[in-house]
Amino acid sequence: MCSTQTDDAPVVIAPLPQHRLDADALARWLSAYMPEAATGMVVQQFQGGMSNPTYLLKMETGRRFVLRKKPPGVLLPKAHAVDREFRVMQALGSSAVPVPRMVAFCSDPEVLGAEFFVMEYVDGRIIVSPAMLPVPRQDRQALAYSLIDTLARLHVVDWRAAGLDGYGRAENYLARQTARWSNQYETAKADLPADFDYSDMDWLRDWLIEQDGIADESAISHGDYRIGNVVVHPTDPRVIAVLDWELSTIGHPLADLAYTCLPYHLPRDLPGTHDLVAAGLPTEEALLARYCASAGRDGIPDWPVFLAFACFRYAAIVQGVAARAARGIASSASANAEVDGARARRVAAIGAEIARRADR
Repeated sequence: MCSTQTDDAPVVIAPLPQHRLDADALARWLSAYMPEAATGMVVQQFQGGMSNPTYLLKMETGRRFVLRKKPPGVLLPKAHAVDREFRVMQALGSSAVPVPRMVAFCSDPEVLGAEFFVMEYVDGRIIVSPAMLPVPRQDRQALAYSLIDTLARLHVVDWRAAGLDGYGRAENYLARQTARWSNQYETAKADLPADFDYSDMDWLRDWLIEQDGIADESAISHGDYRIGNVVVHPTDPRVIAVLDWELSTIGHPLADLAYTCLPYHLPRDLPGTHDLVAAGLPTEEALLARYCASAGRDGIPDWPVFLAFACFRYAAIVQGVAARAARGIASSASANAEVDGARARRVAAIGAEIARRADR
């Protein structure tokens, strides 16, 4: 999260009406951990695609912190798990995976109406574009490799030694996640137009359920690992913090890797997509080789299955955004039920095509 407003800085605004905080209540609670919060704290909201409302807290001393909370309203089951975000980042604080320092977690909904946590602000760049367009072209390859190296470092962490027993089940990840995201997207349908066509999503779900021969592996899985969810050094092409852990669990590392590589498979006519190789990034094959070298692997088995699952999960996530937009509680002012719903269905169709090619 950056300190200046440039092409690679997040936009901060006055909190949206549906996300306004009781700043006085927050100051009283936070002053128990940081006395400087008692007076003169300024609260702004980061604007973007975050499903959990995220705020910048500025102290009179000049120090800055970030607050993440659950959104208001009726939420999908197990979604917006800010408690899990706090736990995993706290556990990784002494590891080789760069994360912000955690300050405190609040489970009392009487304070701000929902659970939230506060962490230190990390001064750097937020690169939203998968093609890293604000980054100088000569730096994009190095940054892409830093992104992959950081993911590999996450996946080799001993999660039991890190205190994450019980954070997730180590077996049958693909089947359990397919069931979970199926439930999420089915629940979201209630808020969306009845004429949306879910045939590709339904077919892809059924195909994934049939893929029961995937060997189990267990690692800390970020769940939404991509360039937009890390902080990049202010000048160097390297990752200095990993953010947005609400979907993290103990899971299959290749599911994380496939999600990171998903932009290589999205059509160019979808907003925000680019030809990554033409933009100066490594090929997907080069990234997979780099990951294997960094993680000590000798190959990537069942890659089409994990890519198809990445499409399925992405489509379910975006459908959830569309549903929140339809209810008027989306964290981003740019969320749109029709646009996001169409994007979800398009990505589901891409996943179905990847799966059909794998069957041929």
